[in-house]
Amino acid sequence: MADATADIIQSQPQKLTTKDGKPLKAALAASQSRAKRKAFFLVLPLLAFMVLTFVMPIVQMLHQSVYNPGFTIHEDVISKEQTPIMVNLRDWFDENPRGTEPDETAYAAIVQDLIVLRELRAQGQAGTRINYERSGSRSLFTKSARRAPRMEAPFKQALLEIDEEWGDPELWAAMRDASSAYTPNFYLAAIDLTRTDDGSVERVNENRALYVNLFQRTLFLSVLITFLTFVLAYPIAHLLATLPLRYSNLLMIFVLLPFWTSLLVRTTSWMVLLQSQGVLNDAMVGTGILADENRIQMMYNQTGTIVAMTHILLPFMVLPLYSVMRPINPSYVRAARSLGATSWTAFRRIYFPQTVPGIGAGALLVFILAVGYYITPALVGGADGQLISNLIAFHMQKSLNWSLAAALASILLAGILILYWLYDRLIGIDNLKLG
Repeated sequence: MADATADIIQSQPQKLTTKDGKPLKAALAASQSRAKRKAFFLVLPLLAFMVLTFVMPIVQMLHQSVYNPGFTIHEDVISKEQTPIMVNLRDWFDENPRGTEPDETAYAAIVQDLIVLRELRAQGQAGTRINYERSGSRSLFTKSARRAPRMEAPFKQALLEIDEEWGDPELWAAMRDASSAYTPNFYLAAIDLTRTDDGSVERVNENRALYVNLFQRTLFLSVLITFLTFVLAYPIAHLLATLPLRYSNLLMIFVLLPFWTSLLVRTTSWMVLLQSQGVLNDAMVGTGILADENRIQMMYNQTGTIVAMTHILLPFMVLPLYSVMRPINPSYVRAARSLGATSWTAFRRIYFPQTVPGIGAGALLVFILAVGYYITPALVGGADGQLISNLIAFHMQKSLNWSLAAALASILLAGILILYWLYDRLIGIDNLKLG
């Protein structure tokens, strides 16, 4: 019996321990935990940098696209104190549903608020907020606020004597929408939609429709530029991949040379080349190809935008293609030919499929850069060659409608994310090769 018990004890596996007697499993887990903490602290500065410079601006942009308190809150520039404005009118809106015709109480409320706006010198701010949705509202608020302290009942008649616009239902609908700091109206405006008096959504007049056409133009030009860069870059990358190293390095210098030159310099160089009195037109006139009165207009239109952006974005297509073409073993194509395949069949069935990851990476990179390009379309595009990025810059710098600019940028960002998702579904993001 004792011998059997000893055999059972000896047959049980003994727990492995470290030199100091700790269980090996616990010691390995503690070691892995320490390694993960060290790795986390190593990447923490980069993570914080990305959050501050990339994530937070995008979050702020998304918030700005639905938030505009210009009609509800006045912020003093010096003291930074926030004062609620248009309080009486907002109370009337809360008590009366949409579609209610403004009565004397509503006009009395807005007169009281105009007096407060005049004291705070915020009538321009409130008018600007309504002006985003109804042109001319800033001057309406400014002149009405100047006369508000001297107005007497009936206030409706007093306001209508200043300007008949105060009786327009569209103005009251715009003020109702602006009475809430959070509104989806900027997204509606970004896709050429507007709210009617009863709150329904409809398409704006064709004369005012702008943004959808501009989005379509941006998409079309970006796709066209991506295709042109692919057509030009594929043979260049193939030549780089097949030439001897000393020649390919020299050719690579010419490919990378644009990166060593300012973008502004490259764009202005195309302006010199493409303008009506530029180098290309002068050369064609001098050689007799064109008559002097038949000079080709290649500037301030879509042609100028396409030519300049294709040249500027070409290296971004060449480099991903070269990165996948260089490792391809040329013996694959030779083997296909030795088995009876023609050069075209060997290229189509052997060589080209191996370059698809580079094509996808280059196309994705060029397209994303093209849809957000600003400087080149602004300088050489003119009215016909402008992209959505130029209109975003206009609202940021000139009209100061930051909420609409944020809404346009958010729609553009959503489109890029959808494209990224489609690429992952069709090709697979794991196959993306940039180098």
